[in-house]
Parts: sequence; structure tokens; C-alpha cells
Amino acid sequence: MKKYILFAIIIWSVNINAQTTLPNPVEELGVWYMYNGSHRVSEKFSIKSMAHFRFFEFGEDMQQFIGRFGTNYKINKTFGATLGYAYLNTDTSYEVDGGTFGDHRIYEDLLANHNMGSLKFAHRLRAEQRFFRSQTGHFIRYQLGLSYPLSNKWSTYLYDEVFFDFTGQSYNQNWLGAGVKYQLSKVVKLQLGYMSINTDAGQNFDRIQMGIAISTDHRKKSTK
Repeated sequence: MKKYILFAIIIWSVNINAQTTLPNPVEELGVWYMYNGSHRVSEKFSIKSMAHFRFFEFGEDMQQFIGRFGTNYKINKTFGATLGYAYLNTDTSYEVDGGTFGDHRIYEDLLANHNMGSLKFAHRLRAEQRFFRSQTGHFIRYQLGLSYPLSNKWSTYLYDEVFFDFTGQSYNQNWLGAGVKYQLSKVVKLQLGYMSINTDAGQNFDRIQMGIAISTDHRKKSTK
């Protein structure tokens, strides 16, 4: 009888401990549903738009919504610059209530693109000024992207982006991703990929990326 009572106490203790232990988001495979838009309005200017819905899990427990809107200026065939605004709504908690806050950002991009044969290189240097929780923060981000065509419709890509923060430790996080893109039409491109996020706290997050990109051209066509 004593053995049965001791066994029941152990099972009960394990059950209580499991219920009180907070879930760990690092162990989950999350997903980002992404929209990216580029809408050309003249030879030099285009409008950039973006909306991401980022989840801790597939379709469950949203971690973050981010929307961006900016104006891009084409300096020449190689260089461009973007000025824009972003809003983020972030839930820092996982499977518990609380921790949600808004984040307003102004950002500036310096862009450079060049080719080495069929391999395309894309560089982006981004400065971000953050306004959240009555605080002000500053990011510097650098992204190197590579893309290679597999056919007329399919292409593959690889990128790495490192974040530097002017408050606290200089290194903030790193994003490493790869995947494939499919040109559905002249306007629509689909994307499927994987990304690994490493933070200054030593955490690593795995994310599936599913996206759609829409590119339109609103320049007035010549009547000649």
C-alpha cells in the first residue's frame, strides 16, 4: 500500500510541475506569412509595401504583425534608396496573455544590386529609429542576398542579415534564410523558405516563410 501511495504522489507531483512549467517558444517551428509589394510610378520612384503575420506555431499564437510603407528612389542601375515607416505589434509571451506592445519605426535603406554571371547579388544597409514603450532605440542592419535562376519560372535564394543595436550589446541578432521562388505571372511571385534566427541572448528560432510578392508598373506608356 505504501508503494502505491508513494507512486501516486510522484505522478501527481510530475503532473503539477508540467502544468506550471511555461512553454518554450524556442522549441516550436513557427511560420511567417508574408506580403511584399513594389509599385513603380515613374522612372525613378516606386512605392514599397509590406505586411507580415508572424506566428510562434503554424497558424497559432501570433507573435508579431509588421507593416511597412516606403518610397524608393532609383539612383542608377546599381544603387537605390528607400525612406519609409513601419508599425509592429509584438506579443513577447507564448501561450499566455500579456506582453503585447506597439513599435513605431522610421527606416532608411541604401540598396545595391549587381550580377556575376547568372548569380545576382543584393545588398541592403538599413538604419531604423524605434519608438516603443516610451523609449527610443536605433538599429543598423546589413543584409546580403544571393539569387540564382533554376528555370524561366523557378529561382533559388540565400540571404544573411545581421542586426546591430546602439543600446546594450552591439550585436542584436542574425537571420539566415534560404528557399525557392516561383514566378506565377509577370506581376505575382510566390516564395517558400526557411529561416534561422539567432539572438544575443543565445536563443535560436526556426521559421518557415510563405510569401507572395506583387510588382506592378504604373508608368505612363509612350504613345509613339
